[in-house]
Amino acid sequence: MGTISSKSSDSSHGGREGGGQLYVSLKMENFRIRADLIPHVYGSVPIIGSWDSAKAFSMERESASMWELSFVVPPNHETLDFKFLLKPKYRNSPCVVEEGPNRVLTGGTLEGDARMAVFKLRGDEDVLECKVFIKADIVSPFDLAASWRAYQENLRPSRVRGIPDITINVVPDSGVENGSAASLELDLEQYVVPAPTTSSGVVYAANLTESPRSLFHTGISSKSGITSNSLHSSTKAALSSADCSNIRKDIEVTVPEPSRAFPISGMVESKSVGTFSTFQKQDGQRGLFVDRGVGSPRLVKSASASAFVSDLKLDAEAKKGMPAAAGAVAAAAVADQMHGPKEDCRLAIVLVGLPARGKTFTAAKLTRYLRWLGHETKHFNVGKYRRLKHGANQSADFFRADNREGLEARNEVAALAMEDMLAWMQEGGQVGIFDATNSSRCRRNMLMQMAEGKCKIIFLETICNDQRIIERNIRLKIQQSPDYAEEPNFEAGLRDFKERLANYEKVYEPVEEGSYIKMIDMVNGYGGQLQVNNISGYLPGRIVFFLVNTHLTPRPILLTRHGESLDNVHGTIGGDTVLSDAGELYAKKLAKFVEKRLKHEKTASIWTSTLQRTILTANPIVGFPKIQWRALDEINSGVCDGMTYEEIKKNMPEEYESRKKDKLRYRYPRGESYLDVIQRLEPVIIELERQRAPVVVISHQAVLRALYAYFADRPLKEIPHIEVPLHTIIEIQMGVTGVQEKRYKLMD
Repeated sequence: MGTISSKSSDSSHGGREGGGQLYVSLKMENFRIRADLIPHVYGSVPIIGSWDSAKAFSMERESASMWELSFVVPPNHETLDFKFLLKPKYRNSPCVVEEGPNRVLTGGTLEGDARMAVFKLRGDEDVLECKVFIKADIVSPFDLAASWRAYQENLRPSRVRGIPDITINVVPDSGVENGSAASLELDLEQYVVPAPTTSSGVVYAANLTESPRSLFHTGISSKSGITSNSLHSSTKAALSSADCSNIRKDIEVTVPEPSRAFPISGMVESKSVGTFSTFQKQDGQRGLFVDRGVGSPRLVKSASASAFVSDLKLDAEAKKGMPAAAGAVAAAAVADQMHGPKEDCRLAIVLVGLPARGKTFTAAKLTRYLRWLGHETKHFNVGKYRRLKHGANQSADFFRADNREGLEARNEVAALAMEDMLAWMQEGGQVGIFDATNSSRCRRNMLMQMAEGKCKIIFLETICNDQRIIERNIRLKIQQSPDYAEEPNFEAGLRDFKERLANYEKVYEPVEEGSYIKMIDMVNGYGGQLQVNNISGYLPGRIVFFLVNTHLTPRPILLTRHGESLDNVHGTIGGDTVLSDAGELYAKKLAKFVEKRLKHEKTASIWTSTLQRTILTANPIVGFPKIQWRALDEINSGVCDGMTYEEIKKNMPEEYESRKKDKLRYRYPRGESYLDVIQRLEPVIIELERQRAPVVVISHQAVLRALYAYFADRPLKEIPHIEVPLHTIIEIQMGVTGVQEKRYKLMD
């Protein structure tokens, strides 16, 4: 059947007596309308003014099955006389007019009974019936004017439609700039403003790792340390089995095959390099509730009952394994909970390598990446444990393999760190990064014995054969490490560290057991090898992919929002408007800034979203490639697009309150959440890590909040509240000393 609705408006809203207009909406729905037949409307004045089918007015497709035509009737016309017809799109065949009498709409009311539109396509054999919806409202001329103004501002033709996705050295067409207004002083430092974090200085990465809970929970000072009596019984057993003090370099050590010493259910053992899959038997079904961030809880069908329940209580283990994430990460977590063995839900990445090979920096980058994806991750540095328990002023003799007392002390602090990491995993931790040299098989066997049945271990070995890089890392170590903070003589510290390094080299044993990843000469980003053995699962696969693209080449990354847009002026969210006058001025100033800041960086590039406000902001920049990324588009606000927050609060109070309670997980109806944004930004992060040249990212507030949180290692819950002001440049400096930040405020 067809339906019709009519809505009148009183004088306060501009009725017909006060000049109100009759707004009419005609809709026709049918899934069987062929693509070559276009629904039209024709009839008498004032719709078309003729019953000539050649002058019929085409209806616009609203969805796959719905066609729509809306218009406003002038005040001097009261009666509408019309019919629907189907017009061939590609040929001069006759039009198909709907059966039955004409439709008559008088004063917003349809005369007679509402009916479906019936078309006879080929005689009486092929009949097409379409639902008809007719709606008529009396609207104020002021409302019409406001709608037209909004249409002109928001739906005007794009100014960037002719700009390709990738451009190089394109001269801007913005005309002659106002030199006095858009110019910048030569000294860029005068535009520097304080950063909200303390990341602007150089911080030794190991100092940012986890503090030993064993040393502080027992109330014992770092100097006195703790005795082996405080260790868990299983840890004592592992330490006993790891007594390698009698080992000499000329004595061969026999190590059992990993698959026999530490069997892993369902894992195919192989010495070849590659990726292997596990086939696990599912013990039983468990219902899992995944918060999709849309406000109210979703209905989940219980595994043990036929009725639907609105709340599903998870056991403690299931809750611990669920990351704060969406998309692929959440799907992988669910799969691990349902199909994987219990220990596979917790992962230990154990670093292996000689000193000054970039282990701690690699561990810090991996920790930051996994946290940003939503995995509960912590970085445990054994060197920090050693300094707190035995002091920082240990000479190279402490690290000799034939120093039994020193070896026992180092194994003890390693066991303490491992015990802390395993205890944290039992409390809900998902990925632990165990950062130490772990250069002997005995040490690694001790760790595997401690972790058996509790977590899955993957060894990550960093190997560097470039003597220039090793020498640079050694000098940075002397300058930054607390081990040499009290050594006034740089050369004396350098000699001591090289002697320590030689002690490790004498007994170093490369990883050949268990699951492992080897990074060989990959620190500079050019060439190198990544060897993978016995690795399977979603998360280990993501780790491998991340490590393939990481390196230590110093370079800046500049993050900035687009210049002020018309939506910013009006306070509306979403949209695709052009820049305001202030935004166009910022675009010119940004071009000057990039020209001065990157004048010696000929391989830099400019990244923008596909929305025209970022493309127009980048338009004045010349001399660098410009790449448009859809992944950099602003968060999709769904049905709230084009609304102000006050309008959302007034018209959609439940959505407003849901967003207010949890901005991280809240998903706009038919839109995105911040967790969704993080998922689509992962390829951007990987490419930023892979790039060896500077990158300028011109994007939007929500997107830059997520990107900034990655580099600043901010918790996920803080992302929606990070301050990213307009007309400000955030410079992230990436390199061997970590990540530093500087901010430039070009204009208010």
